[in-house]
Amino acid sequence: MLVARQGRITEARAMIQAIPERSPDDARAKLLAESQMLREVKQWQAAHDVLAAAAARQPEDATLLYEQAMMAEKLNKPAEMEQLLRRVIKLKPDHAHAYNALGYALADRNQRLPEARDLIAKALALAPGDPFITDSLGWVEYRLGNREEALRLLRSAYNARPDPEIAAHLGEVLWAQGERDEALRLWRDAQQRDAGNEVLRETLARLKVNL
Repeated sequence: MLVARQGRITEARAMIQAIPERSPDDARAKLLAESQMLREVKQWQAAHDVLAAAAARQPEDATLLYEQAMMAEKLNKPAEMEQLLRRVIKLKPDHAHAYNALGYALADRNQRLPEARDLIAKALALAPGDPFITDSLGWVEYRLGNREEALRLLRSAYNARPDPEIAAHLGEVLWAQGERDEALRLWRDAQQRDAGNEVLRETLARLKVNL
């Protein structure tokens, strides 16, 4: 990871690939490590390709499929992402994060919102109290126009986990409600924690807010 962050990505990949493999689990771990390293340095296509090749060899590995779906989302390939997540759900019907990821992606694109809410509600039933899933449910309620319920859910999520992405969503709902001082305070706190957070940056740019 340190080598990759210096821009020496080919060298970093070679280091991982050179690790000896004593079992199939070792090979799988190396592929996941390589994809994670590429993801950290925002090499989405390369990470996707590593995971796709791995999943082709192990087509029933839900973890590989889920990670490939996340890279498809980064590459703005929603159809591929949905197909992969539905495969994950078929393989592992209790995979809360797959339900949540699909529901959130639909909500974020403002598509099939009732279905998105059902998917996220299923995820929350599988992982009660998870702040990120609660955040997703709050976000879909906002998209559906249910601002008070959205605020309740997003405040609950933020109190449980003051994450910059949750702060971005909560701040946007507060902003829409006219509670702009509180929204600005939340966003400034989030920016201090992680100025590079993609959801926070996108939210501020879209709303034309300068902190």
